[in-house]
Amino acid sequence: MRTVQIRGTRGLRLIAEVPGTRHERVRGLRGRETIAPGRAMFFRRCRSVHTIGMTFPVRVACLDRWLGVRWVRVVPPRRIVRARKGVRHVLELGAEADVRPGDRFRFEEARSTMPPAEPAQAIHIPPR
Repeated sequence: MRTVQIRGTRGLRLIAEVPGTRHERVRGLRGRETIAPGRAMFFRRCRSVHTIGMTFPVRVACLDRWLGVRWVRVVPPRRIVRARKGVRHVLELGAEADVRPGDRFRFEEARSTMPPAEPAQAIHIPPR
């Protein structure tokens, strides 16, 4: 599973796991005892989630296409969150996370210690 850094408009910083396969999306946070503060799971192109098989409550933030928070609820185990109008993505966080409707998130650039790559060389392909 890939991880990304997400930053909120009020200074909230998260390290979010992004499921890459269908199996990872279906599994989600199931099988875990809790989700650590500052951690989250980001479901791209997802409008609804469930907490079936989970043992702890999560804060579910439904996001629009611009990563703005449209709806937030703490969802206990064994529940389903239905699709809502305008929702494009879902962020699952610990129940104590301070996320509110109106917040906006953005992905932060990954900082690399590697030197920048050399510019790509142009390849000339002669016409036929």
